[in-house]
Amino acid sequence: MPLQILAPLMPTKTLSWIPQTLAKDQAAYLAIADAIANDIRDGRLLPNTQLPPQRQLAQEIGLNFTTISRAYGEAQRRGLLEARVGQGTFVKADACPRLRHVPQRRKLVDMSMNHPPEPGDAKLLEMMSRGIRNATADVGSLLRYYPFGGDSDDKEAAKQWLKLRGISVDIEKILVCPGTHSVINALLSMLLDRSGGRICCDNITYPGFRALAALHGVSMIGLASDHEGTLPEAFEQACRDNRPAAFYCNPSLQNPTTITLSVARREALAEVARRFGVPIIEDDPYSLLLDNPPPSFYSLLPEQTYYIGGLSKTVGAGLRVAYLALPSPRQLPRISAILRAVSVMVPPVSQAIATEWIFDGTATSLLNFVRDESRARQALVAQALQGTPYQASPEGFHIWLPLPEGWSRVSFATYLRNSGIGVVTSDAFLVSGTAVEAVRICLGGAATRDEVLSSMELVGSALSHPPAIYSAIV
Repeated sequence: MPLQILAPLMPTKTLSWIPQTLAKDQAAYLAIADAIANDIRDGRLLPNTQLPPQRQLAQEIGLNFTTISRAYGEAQRRGLLEARVGQGTFVKADACPRLRHVPQRRKLVDMSMNHPPEPGDAKLLEMMSRGIRNATADVGSLLRYYPFGGDSDDKEAAKQWLKLRGISVDIEKILVCPGTHSVINALLSMLLDRSGGRICCDNITYPGFRALAALHGVSMIGLASDHEGTLPEAFEQACRDNRPAAFYCNPSLQNPTTITLSVARREALAEVARRFGVPIIEDDPYSLLLDNPPPSFYSLLPEQTYYIGGLSKTVGAGLRVAYLALPSPRQLPRISAILRAVSVMVPPVSQAIATEWIFDGTATSLLNFVRDESRARQALVAQALQGTPYQASPEGFHIWLPLPEGWSRVSFATYLRNSGIGVVTSDAFLVSGTAVEAVRICLGGAATRDEVLSSMELVGSALSHPPAIYSAIV
C-alpha cells in the first residue's frame, strides 16, 4: 500500500544528476550540498527526484565516496534530501532550501609562515606570564647595555638547552645571540674571508639563508638530494671543484622538504667535510621536536661545526634568541666583534625571558606543547589529504606538497590565495635549476585546529579534481 501511494510521485528512472558548478571557497562536500540546494531552488531537482547512488556520483565527478557521503549527509541535515531504505536518496517532497547569500571572502589563513603553534591552555599561559613577570622584575637593568653574548646565567641556560639536543659544550664556546639570522650573517662574514665566496647547501634550502647569501654576494652551490637528504657524493664533488667556504645545512625536519638526515648520511657528510676541511654551519631549529633525533653534526665533527640552536621554532616565533656553539674558544672574539657591530646585543628583555623560561621549565613545557600540537595537526592533514602523496614528519608543523600532473605551483598557490589560504611555492627555496611543482604549507601560528582542518580539506578537494574544473568555475 505505501508503494502505491508513493509511486505517482517518484520518477520513472534515476536522474543522472551532477553539479554544474562547485564553489571553490569551501570543502568539496559543502560545495556539493550547496549545488543540490541551488538546483532544488532553481527547479533542476524536483521534489521526490532520486539522486544518483553515492559511488556512481563519486566516479562521475572524480571525488571519493567519503566526500559524496558527507555531501548527501549535509544535504539531509539541511532538510533537502531523505534516504529511503532499499530505494536510494531522494529530494524531499517539502524541500525548501535556504536562500544562499553571496559568501564573503574568507579571512586569509596564513599558512606561508613557519611559526610554531601558539598555546591556548590557561595553565601554560599563566606559567609563561609568571616567568615574564619574574624575568622583568628589575626593569632598570633591562634598559641598560647588557654583556654581549650573555652573562654567566644566560650561558648556563644555553648550556642546559643545548644539552637537551645531546650537545655537551663548555660555556667558553657558547654565545647567546639575537636570533639565528644574526648568527648566519656573522658566520658568512667570518668564513668568506677564506674562500672565493662559495657555500654548499641543499639545492632546495631555507629562504632566509638564500637572502643572507645574496646580501653577501655568495655563490651558492646547490647539492642534489634524495629521500635521506644531501648526497655525500655531490658534496664531495663540489669540494673538489669549488673549495667552498662552508656547508650550510638544516638537517632535521628540513625547511621546506621535512627530510631528516639519517645517521649514516650525517656521518658520510661529516667525513667529506673533515677530509676537505670545510666548516659546517648547522642550523638546527627543529630537531628538539623529534622523539629521538639523530646525532648532531656538532657531536660528529665538533672541531669544524658551528651549531645554531634557535628558540623561535620550539618556544615562540617572537623570541629572537639563539645559542651558538663554537668549534673553539678561539673563534669567539672574532664572531663576537661581528655580531656586536651589527646588532650591539641581544635585546635584554628577550634574553631575560629565555633564561628564566629555561630555568623554570616553561621552555620545556612549550617545547612539549609544540610537539604534541604538531602531531595533532599532522593527523588532521592526513585525514584531509587521504590518498594524496605529500612529505611530512609527525612532529613537524609544515608539509611539502608535490603537485599532481596538471597543477602548476603558481596556479595552485593563486587558487588557494583566492580561497583564503596563503602558501609558498618552491621558487622561494630553489638555489639553481628548474623549480619543482610543489608548495610548502605551514600548520602553526595563530591558526586553530579547525582552521587547519578546513583549509587542508579545501586543499585536498582541489587536488582531487582536474585543475581545469577550477578555471571553468572561477
